[in-house]
Amino acid sequence: DSWFQQNECFGPVLGVVRARDLDHAIAIQNASRYGLTAGLHSLAGDEIAAWTERAEAGNLYVNRGTTGAIVRRQPFGGWKQSVVGPTVKAGGPQYVRSLRRWTAQAEPGEVAAVVRSFDAWAAQELATEHDPSGLRSETNVLRSRSLPGGVAVRVGSDVSAEVVALARAAARAAGTQVVMSSVADESDAAFAARLGTLGVDRLRVLGTVADDVLRAAHSAAIPVDDQPIVAIAQIEIPRWLREQAVSTTRHRHGHLR
Repeated sequence: DSWFQQNECFGPVLGVVRARDLDHAIAIQNASRYGLTAGLHSLAGDEIAAWTERAEAGNLYVNRGTTGAIVRRQPFGGWKQSVVGPTVKAGGPQYVRSLRRWTAQAEPGEVAAVVRSFDAWAAQELATEHDPSGLRSETNVLRSRSLPGGVAVRVGSDVSAEVVALARAAARAAGTQVVMSSVADESDAAFAARLGTLGVDRLRVLGTVADDVLRAAHSAAIPVDDQPIVAIAQIEIPRWLREQAVSTTRHRHGHLR
């Protein structure tokens, strides 16, 4: 809980914290409010597997330096308070898509087919870790992770039942839990008052939202996604996830260029 542990100090500065074991070290690391990059040096396969599974940062580096991210090899972007908005990584395959506004909607009779496409895409894409560079000396895996705290979904009065159904389906396909709140059932003031206590990682807004709700999200450092639900799996489902790049050196011969 030291000041140094809870604030970003850009180099050349080194802080050292002593841990009892790897589990304790991971707990200390993940207690930071930030999560841009993290590194581990170990030759033990079980330690590497445990750390890469549990470390909470956008870019993970194993047995190598933690700077110098390269486009495509290590798409760059953080988690928690080391990112603004959705965690789409610069230099990654989703980045250009995230800069566009998509308007593909589903007609009432098409919802079931779109839901099936969500499930099929997630089953294929999310079960696979992608390493497009294919280097022998270094693995550079890009993967998607569910949001551990889930997503709060605020539904405006101008939103159809079909849109809400697609939001639920996309979250389920992504493996991310949702907390639903509708204007019809809960006032803006009541939702704004409890938003900061929900522990969610993101607020998804469907339709019109009150400024009080947005202010509450800002005060609680909760990113807001106000993009409409899109009936295209590869566009919609990543909005319920966060990306993580894992770069691992596979040799013991120093820093190869």
